Amino acid sequence: MSHPDDLLARAWAEREESLYPRLLGALGPGLYPLDAAVFSTVFGQDSVDPRWLTIGVFECPPTPDRLGWAYVSSGLSNPWDETEAEPDSVSGLGMEFLLQTTERAPWALTLVQRFCAYQLLLAAGRMGNHAPLDLWDRMRIGAPIDNADSQLQALVFVAAEHLGDIQSLVSGQFRFLQMLPLTLDEHAFGQQHDFETVVEQLQAHHAAPVVDPRRGSIALQPPA
Repeated sequence: MSHPDDLLARAWAEREESLYPRLLGALGPGLYPLDAAVFSTVFGQDSVDPRWLTIGVFECPPTPDRLGWAYVSSGLSNPWDETEAEPDSVSGLGMEFLLQTTERAPWALTLVQRFCAYQLLLAAGRMGNHAPLDLWDRMRIGAPIDNADSQLQALVFVAAEHLGDIQSLVSGQFRFLQMLPLTLDEHAFGQQHDFETVVEQLQAHHAAPVVDPRRGSIALQPPA
């Protein structure tokens, strides 16, 4: 039987040295890991699994094939407890976060880090009976997305279709949960109608998947 660290190291290297560079290009200056403060200050959690602090976010600059900056988590798909390679299984939490912005954005890096921490706490049962975030989950975040004057104050989590639905590692599969910021009006429209329509119309207006925090609300039309 393989040692779990062997599979973990192989999957980690495959994700960061092969898969991510192929999908996203250069990964920037390195991983920005979570620190204990995000758990204690933001979520009131003073007890932290040390493995969580190895998880972080890459800040990927634009490439000739990809507009804007990409902020992508790395480590939520780590197979911490698996020992055998099972390509058809779920690797770790089965997901990584992705947020794409028109410009380099420190707020985006911080936001993805916070949602990594939140997802880890959800998966560990630290946030009551709430399940981990998944496709088409949505929420108001209670403040402008850039912590300044952006009208984008809500989020919906969608598939990163431009990168492919399911990603494969030696340890199993995961998908990207793309974080798509919305205005409160767009969020309300999605609640009244459906969020698939919201995303389709934002894409048609070039407001997704790359996010400009300075944009205003798009005039959305109800589905026929």
